[in-house]
Order: sequence, then structure tokens, then C-alpha cells
Amino acid sequence: MKIARLLLFAALTAIPVLAVACGGDDDDDADNGSATAPATATATEKPSGSITIYSGRGESLVKPLFEQFTKDTGIAVKVKYGDTAELAALIAEEGSKSPADVFFAQDAGALGALKATGAFEELPASITNLVPVTYRADDNSWVGVSGRARVIVYNPDLVTAEKLPNSVRDLTSATWKGKVGWAPTNASFQAFVTGLRQLEGEDGAKAWLEGMVENDVKTYKDNKAIVSAVAAGEIQLGLVNHYYLYGFLKDQGEGFKARNHYTAAGDPGSLVNLAGVGILKSAPNEVAARAFVQYLLGEAAQKYFSEQTFEYPIADGVAADSRLKPLSELQPPDLDLSDLQDLQGTLSLLRSTGVLK
Repeated sequence: MKIARLLLFAALTAIPVLAVACGGDDDDDADNGSATAPATATATEKPSGSITIYSGRGESLVKPLFEQFTKDTGIAVKVKYGDTAELAALIAEEGSKSPADVFFAQDAGALGALKATGAFEELPASITNLVPVTYRADDNSWVGVSGRARVIVYNPDLVTAEKLPNSVRDLTSATWKGKVGWAPTNASFQAFVTGLRQLEGEDGAKAWLEGMVENDVKTYKDNKAIVSAVAAGEIQLGLVNHYYLYGFLKDQGEGFKARNHYTAAGDPGSLVNLAGVGILKSAPNEVAARAFVQYLLGEAAQKYFSEQTFEYPIADGVAADSRLKPLSELQPPDLDLSDLQDLQGTLSLLRSTGVLK
């Protein structure tokens, strides 16, 4: 049944059905430890009943947030947890009979894939106005609720700041031969390569991947393993999401031998991806679902993402962790995040270049 669902969804939207077998969702939900609930917030609406959420974000990460939402609003929450791609496939299979009110996705590509099927309702201005236009669908069918930036993590004892590369393109040079790590089975890396294909074209992305392989790039199981390897001096640089470092710093202190480096404005290596939500057109409790999405964009929930998971809050007016480069200064590449849905094509490219076996 699981394979049938994924094949069905692939036929409809070209979503990355093989990504599940190659690492599934990003591993951030397991890396930052147990999160605690946000401070109580006063809800602006008091709708009744319950909502069902299909969540591609891990239970240990978002369960405290869901519980606090229920305490603050009185709205009961039923949650089906799973891989983002698999849950999106399930929604497509269920169609108008889906019990889900809300899809909480790990990445914008899955949201874009369901957007293409017409599964989501158009969100009201009371919700979309809370989010910068860059971080919501062009038709207001979904909104981002937290962001993660791609960075190069480096060991400051081995690489001085002035020698850090300005672009991921520089990593294929002899300077970095055998000194860089990546995690090609990781969903966040695959989303990065999907973005690279959009920006550089198939030939450009293929050339970069082949150049990295020829330059003896080191392969790790996930982002956390890369950060550990950098700090241990096994490699000098690694391609990861920004927030992994801060989990290590929280546990091991500022003496931990790794720091983040942001590449130049517009560089493929400065991609910012999102976790986001959409409300299904078939939602049994649309009013309560809207209250939930608005809650995620409220101050308490946005601070939760900032302080507990070290992600970027997306709603206007909530600051990120002071150690992070401000989101407004990141200047990611000009890319519609909904276009990151073709991970199946990315997996084919990763296999043809020998990155994935």
C-alpha cells in the first residue's frame, strides 16, 4: 500500500517517491533534543471541535507545540506523523475523502506538489499577510512557518575566515580536495541539488556533482555526522543546514570546534528552505484549521521555532536567535521554492553521477 500511494502521487505530481527510501525527511527533528512548549499565547479566535494534522515534522519536535495550541484554544488535535513525501502521497490518494484538515510539511517541495493538484484552499489575508511574499505560495495556497538556511560548516582551527569559499562552486577546486563532506541521502541535501538544477540547469548541476566526486568529497549519513566530523578535524568543510551547529553548541559549549559560513548572495549554497502548512479544500473543520495556521505564525509559536529548534521564524516581527545571520540579510538565490518538488529527477541525477549507489 505504501509503495502504491507513492507511485500514485508520482504520476500526479512527480514528487520524489524514491526520497523515502533514500533517507526520507531531513533528520533535524531528531537532532535538537526534546523541545519544550512555547509560552501560553492568547488565541484571537475560539472555534470549537478538533482538527486532524498530517505532520511531516517529527513528534518530538512539534508535539509540545500542538499540546500548547490545544491548551490555548480548546481545539483538540489529532496527528498522523510520517514522512513528508509519503503523507503528501496519502493526501493525493484520499482526495476529497481525506480526514486531514492541515498538512504540515517538512519542505516547500511537497507543498508545491500538492498545490499543483489543487488540494489546498486559498488562505485568507489574515494569515498570508503575516508572511513575507518570498515565503508563501504565489496563489496563497500555503505558507512557510519556519526556515532553514544552507551553510558551509567549517573548523576554525583548520580554515581561516578569509580562505572560506564564497560559493559552493568553489568546492570543486584542488584547494578543497578530500576536505569537504556531504550527506547525499539526506532530504535537505537533495532539495539543495533540486534547487541547483533549477539555477544551473541539468548540465551545470551534473558538472558540479561530478566535480565534487572527482575532488574526493567525503560522504556521511546525515548533517549531524558532518558537523561532528568537521569539529573532529576529519574534514575542514561540510554542506549542512544552519541549525545543526547550535544543537552542538547548546550541548558542548562555545568551545565546540565548528562554525557556520554563509556563501555569497544568490549562490546556490545560500538556499533557504521552509517547513510550511496548507489547509485542504476538503478540511472537515476549516475554521479551526485556520486558527491553527494563524497560531503557528503567532509570536509564541514563532519564538518556539527560534529558541527550541534554532530555525528562522518566518512571521514578521519575531527575531531569530541572535547568533544567526538575520534572515533579511541572507539573500538566497532567486528561486520559487514550490519548484523544488522534482526530487525524483534529482535522485536520478545523483545516481547517474555516482553520488548515490
